[in-house]
Amino acid sequence: MSSLVRVPCTIVTGFLGSGKTTLIRHVLAHANGRRLAVIVNEFGDVGIDGEILKGCGDASCPEENIVELANGCLCCTVADEFVPALDQILAREPRVDHIVIETSGLALPKPLVQAFHWPAIKSRVTVDGVVVVVDGAALADGQVSADLDALKRQRAADQALDHDDPIEEVFEDQIACADLVVLNKRDLLDPSGLDRAMAAVTNALPRAVGIVTVADGKVDPKALLGLGVGTEDDIDNRMTHHDSELDHDHDDFDSFVVPLAEVSDPASIAKRIARLAEAHSVLRVKGFAAVDGKPMRLLIQAVGPRVSHYYDRLWGASEARQGSLVVIGLKGLDRATIAKSLAG
Repeated sequence: MSSLVRVPCTIVTGFLGSGKTTLIRHVLAHANGRRLAVIVNEFGDVGIDGEILKGCGDASCPEENIVELANGCLCCTVADEFVPALDQILAREPRVDHIVIETSGLALPKPLVQAFHWPAIKSRVTVDGVVVVVDGAALADGQVSADLDALKRQRAADQALDHDDPIEEVFEDQIACADLVVLNKRDLLDPSGLDRAMAAVTNALPRAVGIVTVADGKVDPKALLGLGVGTEDDIDNRMTHHDSELDHDHDDFDSFVVPLAEVSDPASIAKRIARLAEAHSVLRVKGFAAVDGKPMRLLIQAVGPRVSHYYDRLWGASEARQGSLVVIGLKGLDRATIAKSLAG
């Protein structure tokens, strides 16, 4: 590959449950011949998002072009994980046309963009643009993600805590770096709700940035890829809450994996997830389940008590029918109780 030709990378960021993976899956399914690769940066111990994307089976992005990194913050492991992932992708033949990077829901995009100045990176790739996916339904309700009332009550009750909500800061830092905002879940909004959601985004934006509204992450790839911004050259002008910090962490959050035996009914596991979200500070649940008598894998995604599920593909002939759910929430989650609740 010529050193003069840098492969464009689109960074897709957004809060937990905003719909990043769904959006990327739509892009892969409508690539129109463009050869794509995806780096999936999970927060947790299993590659749920990577598995969802690999289930697409699209020729534009074969499974070997989807690289999963289990660390919750790419920018913290540039040398150990990000550079090797790029090496792996850029060695592919035929050469990829575009790389899509899905950050974890808790990631701060600015340090990742700054990593594109690393000598091992800057001559080979460029940031085509930072795309921030936001949950329109939650924003219409005055929240950055669904069902944060329990979090706010807990923080208000503890006088030892800093009452500047870290989740709000993550949202604002993501918006501050945006080259494009995708307001998702438009189908859940009436005109008034859409106005409130749009106002929440525009009020958080520090400069003029395009906003597109979509349902189910169905945005035209032409609007997403090919922005040509070169964000790394302007990143110092994107002011965030963490600019004065040498490092950052995500110690307010926790995640763990719950193995799941075959379930008899999708509705029953959905109800259990909704109940535990109400009772505990759970922000996100996502994963897969095997359903008795069903040949297809059940994909489960939940934001707070709002749970969705559908069959996404057949179980492989040599694949164990073993479900797995990753639970993401506030630090100090009662893992034993939550695991018992999910197990039924």
